[in-house]
Amino acid sequence: MPPVTTEIPNVALRALIERSDYVAAQEWLEERPVWEVADSLDRMDGVDAGIAFRLLAGDRALDVFEELDAATQEAVLDVMRGNEFRDFVDALDPDDRARMVGELPATVAQRVLAGLSPEERAMTATLLGYPEESAGRYMTPEVVRLKRTMTVGEALAHVRLFGPDADTIYTLPVVDKQRHLVGLVDLGELVLANPDSPVTDLIVTEPPRVHATEPAEVAARLMADSNLVDLPVVDAADRLVGLLTFDDADEVIEEADSEDAAHQGGSSPWSGHYMAVSVLHMARARVIWLVLLLAVSLLTVTVGYHFEEALEKVAALAIFIPLLIGTGGKVGTQASSACVRALAIGEVRPSDAVKVLWREARTGLLLGAGLGLLAIGAGIIFADASVAIVVGISLLIICLLGALVGGLSPLAAKKLGIDPALVSAPVVTTIVDVLGLIIYFLVASLVLGL
Repeated sequence: MPPVTTEIPNVALRALIERSDYVAAQEWLEERPVWEVADSLDRMDGVDAGIAFRLLAGDRALDVFEELDAATQEAVLDVMRGNEFRDFVDALDPDDRARMVGELPATVAQRVLAGLSPEERAMTATLLGYPEESAGRYMTPEVVRLKRTMTVGEALAHVRLFGPDADTIYTLPVVDKQRHLVGLVDLGELVLANPDSPVTDLIVTEPPRVHATEPAEVAARLMADSNLVDLPVVDAADRLVGLLTFDDADEVIEEADSEDAAHQGGSSPWSGHYMAVSVLHMARARVIWLVLLLAVSLLTVTVGYHFEEALEKVAALAIFIPLLIGTGGKVGTQASSACVRALAIGEVRPSDAVKVLWREARTGLLLGAGLGLLAIGAGIIFADASVAIVVGISLLIICLLGALVGGLSPLAAKKLGIDPALVSAPVVTTIVDVLGLIIYFLVASLVLGL
């Protein structure tokens, strides 16, 4: 029996490219699904990724390209010349092309725009006119629009005629003479309906919609809440300008979640595949936040220095400092993460601040009471009853504080127009650590008479 191999697919592709076995590499690329090919190229350096990409042909190359990270896309475009470059960028979907141009360096972006046909250039320029991260940047303008005066048979003939040039035909917007959105028709229902029936019999009126200038993440979350395959995008006059498709909405949510994860971990978000990003780039993305948090954390040293005399009198107090600040930070992190998520999916708004604080206060007190009792037991074992009481009372107050700070910070950030994830775990933990120490020593001073 041959041995079972656990070789990672991209390692095999890289080896084939490095030894110039392009026939085998082409076979590898043809056998793998698009997402796996894109992931493999993203893991490779720019030169090898460019070589491997040129082994792909036709529509498959376009599908793979649209799945690549911006840095890999730039490397791929860099090896194309002349008609090959112009034909390739002209064949990209307008929404994918517009987002790519927005992420590329200026010189490369100009080269892409210069290589487009007048029609595609105008379409791309229109999408680039919308704000970054807006629904207009992510929508597809290539939509099959139905007229409200059509019959089902006429509508199907219209879909067959213009469907090949559209990005999606599953959702068919119905518009009036001024292009105002009247409603939506599902392709499946259209196919099954009587050809002589009017399209108006199938229209879903007043469907969810989003304005082109609204944040793409808001639109994507609305799609998820409404279970929509495609979401109509309209202008200020309620005229249809495009559709946000489910795959683009999924990309928006993935990007937003990745950014929030980076912020919650105390790091600046970066673009590109984790395995391809340089160590220097990763360190640079993390060091800024770490320096800021280090500066804030120095306050704990100041607090400890201020209460040095108390520590000298009751040395046992120092034993429980890590337990107190660690627990308080965790409580704050849990509250912050819950509120950031609730904000992201629309479960709470800044106007709910009082309700959130009331919920988190009760949660913090409940956690503090339970953990405080456990801490008192530990205090009696490792110190004495008086120190145990100090630890228990302090932990109760610190848990309450952690829950309040963790719950309020994302709401305050949202109100101020700041990404709530920026004030999550690391920032909340640092604040609770400093205030927790102050609370601990103040309680010790009161109970022990220091």
